[in-house]
Amino acid sequence: MGMKKMCKTEIIAHDSSGMKAHLLALLLVAAAWTAPLHAQAPAAAAPALEGSTIDGKPFRLASLKGKVVLVMFWSTGCAVCRDKMPELRQNYQGWAGKPFEMVLVSTDRDMKDVDAYEKIISRTVPVKQRFVQLWAGDAGYKDNLGKPAQLPASFVIDKTGKVVERYQGRIPAEAWDKIAELL
Repeated sequence: MGMKKMCKTEIIAHDSSGMKAHLLALLLVAAAWTAPLHAQAPAAAAPALEGSTIDGKPFRLASLKGKVVLVMFWSTGCAVCRDKMPELRQNYQGWAGKPFEMVLVSTDRDMKDVDAYEKIISRTVPVKQRFVQLWAGDAGYKDNLGKPAQLPASFVIDKTGKVVERYQGRIPAEAWDKIAELL
């Protein structure tokens, strides 16, 4: 009646092709879960970030439109954050004269920690390697970037003011390549 008799090898071959499809689907789901944070987040509208710099000057991120901006949330208690500072300073100095700015937002609970760190920096780091710094605990501080899940958390903002990349943890080497492309 039109029924075909299958031998064991046909059954195994049939089952393995179904298993391959299921395995492929499972691998695709796993890849989506493990994709980098910046690949998951589409470009967002212009972020808002404003407050007073740690030396008391008013600051608005919108004033940097036309420049590529790296915003990094950090803390003096974050070893990875402190470890990245020399690299940040070198890149900042290397792109002097280019449409690039770096803005750091300290998430320290107490401004005393930021002040103590700044006293050390003011004696050891050349002025041309210093960038804009804000303290998130300041009464006038506001942003719409959201509270970072971990530190450091970094955002690359293009010249039009849109977030184009997001990074959690260490800033990968390709982030600097992306910034260079945007310049």
